[in-house]
Amino acid sequence: MSPVLQTPSSGLYTGVRCGGSAPPDPVSDPPRWKKILYERQPFPDNYVDRSFLEELRKNIYVRRYSYWAVVFESAMVTQQLCSVCSFSVIWWYMDQDLLSPQKLCGVGLAFTLLGYLLFDAVDKGAGRQECGRTRWDDLKSSLVFIAFTYGFSPVLKTLTESISTDTIYAMSVLMLIGHLVFFDYGANAAVVSSTMSINMAIFASVCLASRLPRSLHAFTMVTFAIQIFALWPSLQKKLRAFTPRTYICVTFLFALFSVAGLLSISGVGAFLFFLLLMSVAFLCPYYLIRLQLFKDNIHGPWDEAEIMEDLSRFLD
Repeated sequence: MSPVLQTPSSGLYTGVRCGGSAPPDPVSDPPRWKKILYERQPFPDNYVDRSFLEELRKNIYVRRYSYWAVVFESAMVTQQLCSVCSFSVIWWYMDQDLLSPQKLCGVGLAFTLLGYLLFDAVDKGAGRQECGRTRWDDLKSSLVFIAFTYGFSPVLKTLTESISTDTIYAMSVLMLIGHLVFFDYGANAAVVSSTMSINMAIFASVCLASRLPRSLHAFTMVTFAIQIFALWPSLQKKLRAFTPRTYICVTFLFALFSVAGLLSISGVGAFLFFLLLMSVAFLCPYYLIRLQLFKDNIHGPWDEAEIMEDLSRFLD
């Protein structure tokens, strides 16, 4: 029968057979804990020694933000808010018959041509060469879009006749909010979906265009929605990448135009929208930087293992 020894450090009993070599002295040579699971050890399952916490690290992936750099990044959010505001103001003017569709078409076409030339001039045509598109291809796509939109404008005008106006307004508000939520602001997140964002914006424009007086109004409104929700962000991203100063100036002018347009409709609404823009542009970046001081993320041996080696060779 084997004698039984009690380990003072753990309070567990382990069997030690006689013969062979002398058993270790539990006082002078205590067993050492190993961070392994495949070997039986004289320790409880939840036991850890002091060396376990030596690998504790805090906030090793915390990013250090610069205030003005965050303000610069927030300009894209400001632009989308101004786009939604400008679209709503233009729709209200057309609904109240204060703006003719001919004038909106002419101004929109002039700004589209100017933006088109500026888009090529910023990167000297490098983006067009990468895509393999010519100006003739762009012209054909534009003509096809205009022809189809103009041809289907009577259908767009009568598309939602059976739906109440309050429901149309509610759906339009929800779609525009969804456009702002799913828009690609440059963040790598699962909620980002450029396709869903633009589809929501176009759906809202179709809903609102169906409440305008005539088919020409509906055609102009949908065309303006494409310009401000699809073409305008593309130009802004190009300016942001190549000419940051111009990008900031254009953002400021666009915000000023949006607030002035809303001011002509509602002074209270313009003031609240101005506060929203100031909060997004200056207050939110400040709080973002301040909240970094309260981060307390811990990292250590309990984290999941990350395979750093390239294992693509095993997939062949």
